[in-house]
Amino acid sequence: MEVKKDILWRVYLCFIGMVLFGVAILIKVFFLQNVEGNYWRSMADSLHTRYVTLDADRGTIYSEEGRMLSTSIPYFDVRVDFAADGLTDKNGKIFKDNVDSLSICLSKTFQDHTPREYKTLLQEGYKNKDRYFLLKRDISFTQYQQVRQFPMFRLGKNKGGLIAETKNKRINPFKLLANRTIGLSRQNAQNVGLERTYDNYLSGTTGKRLMRRIAGGTFVPVEGYDIEPENGHDVITTLDVNMQDIVETALMNMMVANEAENGTCILMEVKTGKIKAIANLGRQPDGSYFEDMNYALRATEPGSTFKLATVISVLDDKYATMNNMVNLQEGKWQIGRRTVFDSEPHPGQTNVTIKHAFELSSNVGMAKLAYQFYNKKPNDFVWHLRKLRLDKPTGIDLVGEDQPVIKTTASKTWSATSLPWMAFGYEVLISPLQTCMLYNAVANNGKMMKPYLVNSINEYGKPVKSFEPEVLLDSICSSNTLTQVKAMLEGVVMNGTARSLWSPYYSFAGKTGTALVANANRGYADKIYQSSFAGYFPAKDPQFTCVVVIKNKPHAVKFYGASVAGPVFREVADKLYAIAVEKQRPMRANLMLDTLLAFKNSKGRDWKEITNTLDLPVEGEVNNNNWVSAKVTDKKVNFAQVTQAKGSVPNVTGMGLKDALYLLENAGLRVVVRGAGKVTNQSIPGGTQLEKNQTIVIELS
Repeated sequence: MEVKKDILWRVYLCFIGMVLFGVAILIKVFFLQNVEGNYWRSMADSLHTRYVTLDADRGTIYSEEGRMLSTSIPYFDVRVDFAADGLTDKNGKIFKDNVDSLSICLSKTFQDHTPREYKTLLQEGYKNKDRYFLLKRDISFTQYQQVRQFPMFRLGKNKGGLIAETKNKRINPFKLLANRTIGLSRQNAQNVGLERTYDNYLSGTTGKRLMRRIAGGTFVPVEGYDIEPENGHDVITTLDVNMQDIVETALMNMMVANEAENGTCILMEVKTGKIKAIANLGRQPDGSYFEDMNYALRATEPGSTFKLATVISVLDDKYATMNNMVNLQEGKWQIGRRTVFDSEPHPGQTNVTIKHAFELSSNVGMAKLAYQFYNKKPNDFVWHLRKLRLDKPTGIDLVGEDQPVIKTTASKTWSATSLPWMAFGYEVLISPLQTCMLYNAVANNGKMMKPYLVNSINEYGKPVKSFEPEVLLDSICSSNTLTQVKAMLEGVVMNGTARSLWSPYYSFAGKTGTALVANANRGYADKIYQSSFAGYFPAKDPQFTCVVVIKNKPHAVKFYGASVAGPVFREVADKLYAIAVEKQRPMRANLMLDTLLAFKNSKGRDWKEITNTLDLPVEGEVNNNNWVSAKVTDKKVNFAQVTQAKGSVPNVTGMGLKDALYLLENAGLRVVVRGAGKVTNQSIPGGTQLEKNQTIVIELS
């Protein structure tokens, strides 16, 4: 009996334990479902779904006249959902009816597989019921438009299974033009140029797309769960494509001809500081040239173009005028243990004016001026350089501008000869863009403008942020100094080192520069010269400032600034003067007469208007109502009276319809006109006796 009770107790105990365990399970299930349900459901979903980012359409970079400089074009990955509703019917009718024609279309369009190979590929995907079958990568928008009209795919996503994923690729439509300045947006590398500076505006805001994992570990989009991206803003630059092409071509021609290592050419609008064009070319290992670095922002020893800063300092401190004398010592001057040499000796040249020393680009002349007036207080000279902002980057809206180096007496490398060497552009480091900013200030009557590259940031064609010209200095020097400096810069072209560049059609001002450049550990042994020219045009009403800096190959035969950089400046100035500066002015008579349109008989008043408008030289008197003939003789328009005998048919051959009708109808003739243009034939010859109610037929070309 006791044994039975003991067994029953154990059974009851086990039963109670099982009941309690079951209740605990029920409580836990209730807790999981109702208290922690949302958490665990989200955990489960996270194993099967994920969000992927949707890139926004990157904004476009435009030139000032509205031409695309950098833009994004769409490319597509085409996939097929073989488990789409229209393809899952029992007989597979839609797929079977379309697979042959679809294969032919795909083969004809992409030409990478035969129709049979495409059919095999499609049948394999259909057999496996692949929901994310990759058919083709990186097809163009035009090809995508064609694919959408293919058999089966034209039924849409739900019936035909077509899935298209859009990707954007960045391109520069003008390829080389301003490539380094514009930059290129790259996925796995750091952007450069304007693409980098204005990346926050161009990139927009990314969106999100919910993707669900299906069999095979493939993720497919979930309908209705997209967060659309916000497209980027457009950047409207100050660049002009035509001017950029002129600058790039001129620089390229000289680089190739001289086999130069690298070079830059900058074109700035005088009154605003807008950069209208900027070319940067570097020689590649295969001998070609590419915009590989922004050489306009790299600080180097500028050479003789820096002499402008020296004469501004001396003249503005009133130590001298441009007519004071300086002894060139025939181009050689020893100071301490070092000797200053002019690039070319000046036999017989001793005492010359400061103006002429500048025109000759004499290193000796500039070094002696700096030493004479600033030797005891060299930091006064440095103060002028700082006043001209040569110790600061320009602040242009590009990343990567070098920090300039202007020594002071506190610098570790300052020596007894630093001051005279700085006077002609050595022992200082400034960028070509800083040189351009200084020369532009002279052209702009002393007002220094900050160089900039972007006019506005636009959204859907409307500016959301605009950039205006910024004045850095109201005046870089006194008006008296400015007048003298301008005369000296013009003198360089008229009587100095740039006289070979002189143009009979317009005046310009500037300064040549030739600097010996060190070659790493080899020092100056390789005789690598940096050729430069900085100036503005036209001299009397400056519109553009242009700076050219070219680093030549070792031991180059041609290396002087006037023969390497100068011709680039001249080519740019010639073309821009014809296109931009001269555009709103009357054509020159000597150019117009060489290309004058065909002359004809016409009324005097018409010819007077033509000759006055075009400013043509005229010989002979012209009355308003007389009919005259015109021809060009000795570069002048000569007029002669055209007499029409009374009672005879006028000769109108060669005239326009308006003039011919005027003469014929006034003579009492009925006129029948055939054709258009000028009169090539008249049915009644000129001079024939008139008859009443006579009809004449004129034929026009």
